[in-house]
Amino acid sequence: MKPNTKSRRRARAPMWSGVNAHPRPAAQPGSAVAAPVDATWWETPSSPIDARPDEALRDQAFGTERRRDEGPRDETGQDGERQDDARREPGALHSLTRAEQNRQLWAYETRVKGAFAQIAPTLRAIAARQHAPDFERSAQESARAALGFALPDDALADAWVDRLDMRALFAHATFETFRAMSTDYFTADPLETQPQAQDFHDFLLRCGFHAMNVTPCADGRLAHTISYVLRLPMGTVQRRSSAGALFDVEEALQRWEAVELRRFREGLPNLADAPTRYLKVAAYHYSSRDPDHQGCAAHGSDTRAAASAGLAQLRAFRLAVENTHCCGASIATLLIGIDTDTDRLRIHLPNDAGEPDLDRLIDAGGLYRTTVQLDPESARARIREAIAQPRDGGPAPQPGLQDLMARLIENNLSQIDYVRTYAGEHYPDAGHQERFIGVGTDFEEVHLRNLTYFAFMRTLEEGAHNLDVGIEIFRRLNVAHGLPIPIVLRFHYRGQVPGARERAVQRCARVAEAILKRYPDLAERGLIQTYWTLRDTSRAGPIDCVGSSLPSTWREA
Repeated sequence: MKPNTKSRRRARAPMWSGVNAHPRPAAQPGSAVAAPVDATWWETPSSPIDARPDEALRDQAFGTERRRDEGPRDETGQDGERQDDARREPGALHSLTRAEQNRQLWAYETRVKGAFAQIAPTLRAIAARQHAPDFERSAQESARAALGFALPDDALADAWVDRLDMRALFAHATFETFRAMSTDYFTADPLETQPQAQDFHDFLLRCGFHAMNVTPCADGRLAHTISYVLRLPMGTVQRRSSAGALFDVEEALQRWEAVELRRFREGLPNLADAPTRYLKVAAYHYSSRDPDHQGCAAHGSDTRAAASAGLAQLRAFRLAVENTHCCGASIATLLIGIDTDTDRLRIHLPNDAGEPDLDRLIDAGGLYRTTVQLDPESARARIREAIAQPRDGGPAPQPGLQDLMARLIENNLSQIDYVRTYAGEHYPDAGHQERFIGVGTDFEEVHLRNLTYFAFMRTLEEGAHNLDVGIEIFRRLNVAHGLPIPIVLRFHYRGQVPGARERAVQRCARVAEAILKRYPDLAERGLIQTYWTLRDTSRAGPIDCVGSSLPSTWREA
């Protein structure tokens, strides 16, 4: 029988158009720096960020604070006339766009990615003069000036006898840059999360939710989901990344139980009998530029499959709560999608049963276009109307969820303008450009797109598939060019629990050893390097480095 292609296209169309979406206008030429398809972040600038690293960061990695009112800088470190089109102040923004927040986020992104972008050219310059007189002194001066830290003395001392181990130095520089970024996040609050936390906490309670947990895909292009795409304060909102947004249902159930037990025992964040619910969000992703190749790898770049899988996990989690606990225990669920080329958000509306409907959604891009000429209050009213009165006549979300959806859409309008202002109509790097792999528990300090590929696991056996995907990505990004794959391990512990830190150190060692055994072809050539970190979740403070595959003396450099 001849397939009915017309009806099949009609069935899939809502996944791309949305209930309130409008035809996308023809793309205008962007001003971003385009990179060849096979270029890597360290080889060819993949974005204006990598092309123009922040000058202050080259002088001192994360120690120089900038005034809060400063905007983005050009390559000379000065504001103003020498900015290119991608960094110039926009002529027109949406009335709901928070331009000052965008400038602050851009300054942070420039600072962090600029630091990583300096690693390869700095080491390349050092390698070129390793047999020159006074090499050790000049190499250290170059490293301190460009990277903000010194290189291990013993790695440079024998350079006149044998070649420098550039693979190990590259991994060391990556780990030190990560540590500087992490310390800055936990000690200086560069994203100003703390001032936002209480306000959003109170808002969430008014919406009828006492906790919000988001699972984006582990893809590095979604690492900025919380702080950039959704503009929510990390901490108040919990994140648990997982490949394909396929979170562990049993682990999610344990997290829910911990939250509910705290409500019962401590009355935090509210009393156990308060009429609020736990909200679980799954975030899948797709590519508007190249949907057949740059979508979610875990689902074969099939957007509907990615959304369906996220919905299935949400349904399984809800049933796990309801079947395991009595007295009407349940949760609320929300399914969202993110275009990794533009950061445009789509939020799925509920069906008659109250769970997310794959074919009913609100598209932030469409609402941007229909409200861009309106004043702020009129734009907010139009957004709320689109959510409360869907154009297809189907059911609307419950009132509290409507308020949250409206907040997320409004926040995302700022991110849409962020991408347009600093990258053009879309990001120039459609594919993977991550700098390192993060293994273990969540990395609270990572909030930048294409910085980290996450592989959540407690043991390698349970997270092997996620890590295999990341290793394949880095075989193309790094190994193909002779560079190692930097892997940062992270495990949490509670300092008040006797022996917890020691057990966390042992877990780091076991997982690191298992990684090297799983990829012997890379380990034997020094093409995998690991860096072990812990964080005490019972108190505020930076991470603690407890081990590495590199020589122990290098960590003390």
